[in-house]
Amino acid sequence: MLSLSQLLSDLVRLPSVNPMGRTDLPPEILFESRVIDRWEAELRTLGVQVRRQPVAPGRDNLIATFEGGGSSTILLEAHTDTVPVDGMTIDPFGGVIEGGRLYGRGACDVKGGGVAMYGAYRRLVLEKPANAPRVILAFTVDEEHTFLGAQALVKSGLKADFAIVAEPTSLNIVRSHKGVVRWQIETTGRACHSSKPQDGINAVYRMGGILTAIERYAAELQARTPDANLGARTLVVGTIRGGVSPNTVPDRCIIDIDRRLLPGESATEAIDDLNRYLQGFEFAALPPKLACPPLLPNGGDDCVARLGAAIDRVRGRHEVWNVPYGTDASTIQEAGIPAVVFGPGDIAQAHTKDEWIDLAELEAAAEVLFGFLTSSFTGQPPP
Repeated sequence: MLSLSQLLSDLVRLPSVNPMGRTDLPPEILFESRVIDRWEAELRTLGVQVRRQPVAPGRDNLIATFEGGGSSTILLEAHTDTVPVDGMTIDPFGGVIEGGRLYGRGACDVKGGGVAMYGAYRRLVLEKPANAPRVILAFTVDEEHTFLGAQALVKSGLKADFAIVAEPTSLNIVRSHKGVVRWQIETTGRACHSSKPQDGINAVYRMGGILTAIERYAAELQARTPDANLGARTLVVGTIRGGVSPNTVPDRCIIDIDRRLLPGESATEAIDDLNRYLQGFEFAALPPKLACPPLLPNGGDDCVARLGAAIDRVRGRHEVWNVPYGTDASTIQEAGIPAVVFGPGDIAQAHTKDEWIDLAELEAAAEVLFGFLTSSFTGQPPP
C-alpha cells in the first residue's frame, strides 16, 4: 500500500493542466484524464462504489462512496486540475521529495488536499469503524477556470449533510470567501492598411478610453463600504487582445475582467453596475464565462465545531478564516449543502514558480479528517 507522500508524488508526475482558455499549450499536459484514471484505479483496489460523471469531452468527475453505518452523509471534494506551469523554476511534474517537502505543480493546490482526503477515506474502508457516516469522495475537474466539475456534481442530484472542500488552508477552516464573475468587453472598429489609418476605425484606441474609465471605476469600487469579514470589492482587467499585425488598423479588441463579489452581490448586478458606469462608450459586454457566488457561514455549525475539535486533537489549535479567493465550496453551498474549506499546505505556495507542500501537514490533514469522520457522528457533542 502506497504511502500518502508517494501517492502524491505519483499524482504530481501526471500533468493535469487546465488551459484556462489558452491555445498555446502542449496537448500532452492538458486536462485531468490522467489523474482521474489514476484515482479510479486506486479506488477500485479498495472495492468501493466508483463511478465517472462526464462533464465535458474527455473530462470526467470521479465519485466514490463508502456506505458507513451512520445516518449522516459527508461529502469530501477535491479538484484535480492545476494552473499552467509557465515560469516555474523547478520541474513542474517532478514530484521530488526533499527536506520534508514535495515539489511540483499541484502539490499544494490541490493534489495534496485530495490525497489527504483519500488517506482518511482509505482508512474508513479498511478499518470500517462503527457509526462512521456515509462518505462521498469526489474528484472534480475545471475548478481553476469555470467550476464546471463542481456545477455538474451538484446538478446530478447529489445530497449530503455537510461538505469539506480541499484547498490549502494550513490546517485551518475557511468558512467564507468572496464570489467571482468573469466576463469580456469587446470593442469593434474597421480594419484598413496602417499607411492610411484615416480609412479605418481603431478598436484598440476605443478600448483605451474604456480602460482608463475602468481604472477609475475599480478605485471607486474598492472605496465602497467593505464587508466586515471579507473586505472590499475588487475588479481587475487581466488580459487584453487586439489586432492582427503592426501594419493593420485593428477592427477588434477584447479585455477579460475579474470581479470579486461580496455577500449580497450577484454576478448580473456587478456586470450591470460597470455597464452603467461606461455609458457613452461603444462596447459590447459578452456573457459571463464564470459566475461563482460568495461562500457564506450558513449552516453546518455542529460539523464545523466537530472539525475544529478534530484539528485541535491533532495540532492543538485552529483558526476560522475568511478569505478573498474562490473555491468549489460556494457552488456546493448554493446547492443546499453547508460547506467549508480545509486542507494541508499554505495558499502562499499555490500557483508559484516552485510550488511545494509540507509532507507533515499532508499526514496531519489525513489524521484530522479521519478523526472528524470517526468521532463526529455519534450523537455526542464535540469535546
